[in-house]
Amino acid sequence: MAAKAIKIGLLWHSPNSGNLGVGALTVANMAIVRSVAAELELAPRFTIIGMRDDGAVYVSPEDADVFVMNSRTLVDPRGAFRVIGEQDCILDIGAGDSFADIYGFRRFLFLWLTKMQAIARRVPLVLSPQTIGPFTRSPYRQLASMALKRADSILARDKTSLEALRDLAPGANGKLSVDVAFALPYVDRSAERGGERLRVGVNVSGLLYNEAESGRNRFGLSVDYAQLMRRFIAQLDARPDVEVHLLPHATAEAYAWDDDGRVSDKLAAEFPRSVRVPNFTNPSDAKSYISSLDFLVAGRMHACIGAFSSGTPVVPVAYSRKFSGLFGLLAYKWMIPTSGFDVDMALKYLDDCLERRQELSADIAKGMHEVDDLLGVYRAELRRTFALVAT
Repeated sequence: MAAKAIKIGLLWHSPNSGNLGVGALTVANMAIVRSVAAELELAPRFTIIGMRDDGAVYVSPEDADVFVMNSRTLVDPRGAFRVIGEQDCILDIGAGDSFADIYGFRRFLFLWLTKMQAIARRVPLVLSPQTIGPFTRSPYRQLASMALKRADSILARDKTSLEALRDLAPGANGKLSVDVAFALPYVDRSAERGGERLRVGVNVSGLLYNEAESGRNRFGLSVDYAQLMRRFIAQLDARPDVEVHLLPHATAEAYAWDDDGRVSDKLAAEFPRSVRVPNFTNPSDAKSYISSLDFLVAGRMHACIGAFSSGTPVVPVAYSRKFSGLFGLLAYKWMIPTSGFDVDMALKYLDDCLERRQELSADIAKGMHEVDDLLGVYRAELRRTFALVAT
């Protein structure tokens, strides 16, 4: 018997974001959905609903339709309201961490209005694993509470987000899960580790580097991020047993401030012995490359997740609570926090972590057991939702 078709709207996902973290969420979520749908003998047809991106396309038209949202299509009844209403269910991932008040009211309003459109069209709304909040002021708190109370299911990807959900919408159907990017498919290249020279990856966040260079530091880091990265690379560059790999994970041709690639070029010119890894065109290729490294230090959270889920020892450089929330959930302590370190302390810590990378690997293996259990919570919610809409 042929599988029954089910139309699934992937809200605030992207088929071609230059930020491969958003891409990882999209590709991984589609893989999870396909596996759950197959168990129920359902054939998903995806529609990705989100803002325009300018990166290379890594979700083909055969795999998903794409509806590009802008201010006009958001408020035009023939636009997003129609497309959302045509779906059997909506999986809203909020670009990972965008359902919050930290990115400004315009961005929040887009995410809020589309949720309310799904609710108005009576389309089951599942908030896929994501960061919830922070919501620290009006009218964000009231509007967020309204949407969260009416969603069919909400998956928080860390305990802090679950607490924020309980505070805003105590009766909501909320559960603790974990970032779907842990399930991103990739080609395992771990056999390339363990050579004569250690392959040490450094993912320098263009956003954090440029913030530090400008003196703005809007994320409130206690460490000078640009100085830390430059001195850490210099430290590695002086070691004959190390090969430095400068690895971008978020590229933005139109927005230099947020572009890892430009910063990688600058550092590669300063340290010509390093390997400037070419910009990746899709998230799975990035994760595959990361799996070949002996060690990674990364400022982009999904580069860290790519390392963790491929068994590569990694030290995240945190810039928000989403780092401590996620890796704390997995009992993974190896991290440079947003506060409490200066550059000298951070350099000493990174050097210590590099020498103790086998301990990091052992903690990652333990953490991946927890990941499997937490992703199981999300899969169970998908089974429940799909079974309801397929009847």
